Amino acid sequence: MTDQDNRPQGPETRPGETSERLAGLLAPDEYVEQAYFYRVLSERLPQNVPIQELLMHVKEELLSTTNLPMAIDFFLAEVRHTGTIGTAMARLPHYFTSFQTFVVQSAEDERGRFDMRVAIEILRKEADMRRGKPSRPASFLYQFEVLSRNRLEYDRGLNSIAKDPIYDEPWREWINTVRRQLGLVDFAEMVYVRSLLFDRRVGRKEDDKPALFGEKEGRIAMANRRKDPLFLFAAFQRQLNYPTVPRLKRIDENTNIVPQLKKRIERLETRLRFLEEEQRKGAVDLSKFYNHPSVEPPPTP
Repeated sequence: MTDQDNRPQGPETRPGETSERLAGLLAPDEYVEQAYFYRVLSERLPQNVPIQELLMHVKEELLSTTNLPMAIDFFLAEVRHTGTIGTAMARLPHYFTSFQTFVVQSAEDERGRFDMRVAIEILRKEADMRRGKPSRPASFLYQFEVLSRNRLEYDRGLNSIAKDPIYDEPWREWINTVRRQLGLVDFAEMVYVRSLLFDRRVGRKEDDKPALFGEKEGRIAMANRRKDPLFLFAAFQRQLNYPTVPRLKRIDENTNIVPQLKKRIERLETRLRFLEEEQRKGAVDLSKFYNHPSVEPPPTP
């Protein structure tokens, strides 16, 4: 019996139901360790720790009963040769999904502006989400919002999403349809047409494609047609508690105002002392700013 036979299987429900709960390809403890791994990377990357040293430390903290420590060993070997992690994830398709690999490779692309800290937070959130066995609509909308909000390449991104094993054949076919028609057809319209609300209002023929979204998703999509897709994602998150996509936190510049003002006041005080001394003596004594060399004793014969 292989490891794939021991993986938990979700309950069989009709596609399109929002209550559909899906089991990931990996065991739940694998996603727990992945979420911890990404969280540690997110916390320690800003400390300017070398990535090789960071991976070696994190590996010791992970459970040896999972496969993630072996994947980190592969990361270390790949970092020494290529300096990247995305190539190592691409060579482990049985453990990391194509979407995870796409996110990391997009962050490692020197031509892009996608921050690695945001990419790691996205993967951490997705690992937590997969541990809870999300529905297919929630998983897809989360991944699609990642592409939209971070302005990643839609063609490659949707292709990687379609290869995710969490989706069945009707979902893969629809994702490829979105990939071809995106920009020509409104995204909210495509969601509405494949919802149960559309079936109830218009009716779907027997040879038509089955519904993938529930009635609530269809109602929200119908209300957000011809609008910014970000409004659609926000409505899903408000109404159906769908997961939010992490964003880069802006640095609060107000915390640095007081130290900057303190330095400027010190400079003003120094200039005022110079002016007062010049008015009093007619000149400024600069000898106190000289570095007087210490007198060394003569060498012993």
